[in-house]
Amino acid sequence: MNQRIIQAYRQAPWRVQLQWIGLFLLVLVGGMLIAGVYLYVSGQAAETGARIKNLELEREGLAIRIADMRTQLALLNSSQVMLERAEKLGFRPVERDDLVFLPVAGVSSREVVFLAPPPASIQRENKLLRPAYTQSLWDVLYQSVYQLVSSRGGQHQ
Repeated sequence: MNQRIIQAYRQAPWRVQLQWIGLFLLVLVGGMLIAGVYLYVSGQAAETGARIKNLELEREGLAIRIADMRTQLALLNSSQVMLERAEKLGFRPVERDDLVFLPVAGVSSREVVFLAPPPASIQRENKLLRPAYTQSLWDVLYQSVYQLVSSRGGQHQ
């Protein structure tokens, strides 16, 4: 009887084969989905890496261009070039006799402002540590004993 129950529940061989084929196809489709997602993510990462590299190259090119323009500006603002440009426009260096100073009412003259003390001024002593932190243990014990002896000696007098 027991064997009849097993045979009754046992499926036909073609159904078992279909189940195995279905399971294999399910695993295959799942693997292909995982591989597709992996390829998609890898492609996006590669594209982003290429964009980053292009942007870094562009940034380096712009930095070189900015440095070149700053160099050109420095050359145009150099004293020699400015002197040549001034001479072409008809300017000439001023002589001391050519200077004329006009006093203007309501305008005060320049006052001398000292932003720093003179070098020969009194220098304050800059102590970073208090004397209590620089004493040795021996000094502290000596002072304590001396104070104790002097206080007891003062009482006997």
